[in-house]
Amino acid sequence: MESLSRALQPYKELVGNVAAIVTVLQMFSGGFVCNDIRKKGTSDGFSPMPFLGGCGLGILFLKHALLMDDPAMIRANVVGLGISVAYSVFFYLYTPRQSKADFWKQLGTVGAVAMAMLAYAQIENAELVEDRFGLILTVLLLMLIAQPLFGLPEIIRKKSTEGLPFPMILSGTVVGCMWLLYGIILNNTFVIFQNLAAVSLSGVQLALFVIYPTKDAKKKKQ
Repeated sequence: MESLSRALQPYKELVGNVAAIVTVLQMFSGGFVCNDIRKKGTSDGFSPMPFLGGCGLGILFLKHALLMDDPAMIRANVVGLGISVAYSVFFYLYTPRQSKADFWKQLGTVGAVAMAMLAYAQIENAELVEDRFGLILTVLLLMLIAQPLFGLPEIIRKKSTEGLPFPMILSGTVVGCMWLLYGIILNNTFVIFQNLAAVSLSGVQLALFVIYPTKDAKKKKQ
């Protein structure tokens, strides 16, 4: 891995910039979900966690990027955080009155976790905080990516992936591949592990779309 990292060093800035660009583009994939919500006229049936979790992780990844002093990661996470906030506001505007309490509950949970993590980063040993903060971020990231899989029994029962955010999953896979390559160049164990695991989880979800197409896809085949 170290020899590969050295060989790719001349491409560090290029790969970092491309990874930052595709990350920002990936953030716009949530627009497809928002458009579905707009057409439906309500966010009922959709989970706000991809957007709220994006806000929380955006804050934490920005902090981690600042700890690493990595310009490409800083730029990507500043823009990504702004987009996630916009999506969350949009989601809230289409949330039925009876579901708004649940929205605020999930937002409170995300906010509490983010605040606790930021507080931890302030008190941790400066020589250890980057690696330990990165490890915790890895766990949180994988939990967010795996969140759609919590509905796997329902997907199997209905034999349909309707409700899963395909554009976000597909673009997330591409982004994960780019940051995985960047992590290899940096020879950063946590960046590599984060994105290798993320790509693996996204791959499982993409496989579900092949096994269980959405109802719309089934209708087109008839």
